[in-house]
Amino acid sequence: MKCSSISSVVFGVLLLLGPAAAGLLGGDGSLTPEIAGEIRAAFRMDPHTRAIYNAITNNNTSQLALNRDILRQHNELFSHKIKTKGITAQKSSGRCWLFAGLNVMRPAVIEKYKLENFEFSQNYLAFWDKMEKANCYLEYMIELGKRDPLDRELEKLISNPFSDGGWWEYVVALVDKYGVVPKDVMPETHSSGNTGSMNAVIRRKLKADTLKLRKLCSEGKPLEEIRAAKKRMLAEVYRMLVMNLGQPPTEFRWRYEDKDSKLSEIRTYTPRSFYKEWVDVDLGQYVNICNDPTQEYDKHYRLARLRNVYEREDVHYANVEIAVLKELAMKSVLDDQPVWFAADVGQDQDRKHGIMAVGLYDYGPIYGADTKMTKAERLLYREGTANHAMVFVGVDVENGKPVKWLVENSWGKEAGHEGYWTLYDSWFDEHVYGVIVKKAYVPNHVLNIYKQDPVVLPLWHPMATLFAD
Repeated sequence: MKCSSISSVVFGVLLLLGPAAAGLLGGDGSLTPEIAGEIRAAFRMDPHTRAIYNAITNNNTSQLALNRDILRQHNELFSHKIKTKGITAQKSSGRCWLFAGLNVMRPAVIEKYKLENFEFSQNYLAFWDKMEKANCYLEYMIELGKRDPLDRELEKLISNPFSDGGWWEYVVALVDKYGVVPKDVMPETHSSGNTGSMNAVIRRKLKADTLKLRKLCSEGKPLEEIRAAKKRMLAEVYRMLVMNLGQPPTEFRWRYEDKDSKLSEIRTYTPRSFYKEWVDVDLGQYVNICNDPTQEYDKHYRLARLRNVYEREDVHYANVEIAVLKELAMKSVLDDQPVWFAADVGQDQDRKHGIMAVGLYDYGPIYGADTKMTKAERLLYREGTANHAMVFVGVDVENGKPVKWLVENSWGKEAGHEGYWTLYDSWFDEHVYGVIVKKAYVPNHVLNIYKQDPVVLPLWHPMATLFAD
């Protein structure tokens, strides 16, 4: 906090100096004692600055900047809500995309079986996500085994071989391959909700495995021998995951109690048969619609090597204007279909009040600094990022236009308004990057975008970075 405050003061002084600042910079661009002296001499601790200084040094700056006018006008009234029950908690893990994906399916299950509440096991699919990511990474290391370690693509892959992050397509790939189970069949563990230590150890192990695979590749060993080594490495990853998350079931006996306290008979399921009977939704009917202002609209894009299951295709999307995302999301919610979406929760959101609103934190008047950037500029300069996935479960509509959105989050009941957020429509414009909706709600001219050969974006493209972390 001290460093950012000092930087802001220097920046403000340079703004006040205007063209004169150009003369302050020495020939080599260094901050000389003379330049520092002139900056210091130009700074004035006037009464207003003194008051701000006292306030900032004695308080939480974000609370000082909290816009009271937005709080005063805020309400949690929505013209349409989807019936939901229970808030989930991802704890200290990056599994938001998985929680959101399962939360999209949950309301229909609760309604169909007349349950008081229900959760899928996030831990079960997280286990297989980790195994698949390890396999995907090691397979890439074989494919790129003779590349220079400083090759940009290889370096990007090696930098984070075992993250929690994901995207909707990751959910689809896992459910298609492994099915689902109820939460009590494979409940959470300490490591599932606190993944940092587990990830760090397995990440280190995978990087050590990278060296072994590269040695085999450099020695010209046959692919069969290299893949046999990879299989042994995956067996070690499996064992480490079991130690942290438990062993995933291949078959289980289960029964449930409905909201009238009536018990069902005990039945035996496999994870895939459970999905078929309890959910039975064709996840292939959903499409990925994004708003990436750094690229041309009405085009089809694919993010190279962005997948969790090796045999599946990379994340790809139709890129459209933000108004199209809103229209499709609103159609879905009004038809009682929850909408998975990706957004930047590092911008203008308050956990205590459960609000996402542009201008919620008014830092400009406090520091006298201009920090405005467009959505495209935030993406390109890594100030904007789709770092969190949530679910739209309501919308407030006036004169056919959305005013605000009801969001089901996965940060537990203690955050927001009992786990829910109110997302104002202007925030949607600035900080929502993608929605997942059924094809039935998408007009043909948008669906036709997927018929285009996709433009392939590299791993270091901003959108690829967003979904991978």
